[in-house]
Amino acid sequence: MRKPVIAGNWKMHMTCADALQFLDSFVPLVSGTPTDRHIVIAPPFTALSTLAEKIKGTSIKLSSQNVHWEDQGAYTAEVSPKMLMEFNTTYSIVGHSEPRKYFSESDEQINRRARSAQAHGLIPIVCVGESDHQRERGEEERVIRRQIEQGLEDTDTNKLVVAYEPIWAIGTGKTCESKEANRICGLIRKWVGTSDLIVQYGGSVKPSNIDELMSMSDIDGVLVGGASLQPESFARIVNYTNQ
Repeated sequence: MRKPVIAGNWKMHMTCADALQFLDSFVPLVSGTPTDRHIVIAPPFTALSTLAEKIKGTSIKLSSQNVHWEDQGAYTAEVSPKMLMEFNTTYSIVGHSEPRKYFSESDEQINRRARSAQAHGLIPIVCVGESDHQRERGEEERVIRRQIEQGLEDTDTNKLVVAYEPIWAIGTGKTCESKEANRICGLIRKWVGTSDLIVQYGGSVKPSNIDELMSMSDIDGVLVGGASLQPESFARIVNYTNQ
């Protein structure tokens, strides 16, 4: 049975003090959340240690926003899986559209990050998605399938999450129609060939559309950006109800 993963990606927001203040408000709001879903927060690397202590005794899990493929070495500004495991990190986001865009992340690098995460007991959240130009040209399926085939090569597909994040919907206020998002998520599961694969949707997820998104048959959670920065907003998303 596929258990939804509701993850908040804080990106480059939140100091340690901000993170503590967030949790003070957020934890009581999710204390009664049903156990049929996972709650995940992906803070900046600097706040991982702070949150690791603060969430002890709660159902909240931690994710990193990236992970390197080596345990150590001359890789300035990178973070190794061994470093992440010190903070009881459970997940690692890899292949997000922003590193792909701003730092020219390739599918090969993303694959190495995902395999490294798994080798150390982390669950990679592998992001895939098309640009607006690719969708306009009707290339979304070809693009996403290539990202899946190259990004998941030699990984254990029973120990990962795929996040479908159409680039044109990230931070734009545009949300992919729920039926279309559901169609793509279903195709991803078919292409991967693992019936229990968790496939999230990400892209301008907010309290006003979470219930509809989570009512879809092939959407197993969400990867939330801006709406995860406010305790009340993210708690409403975590406490979604199926329509």
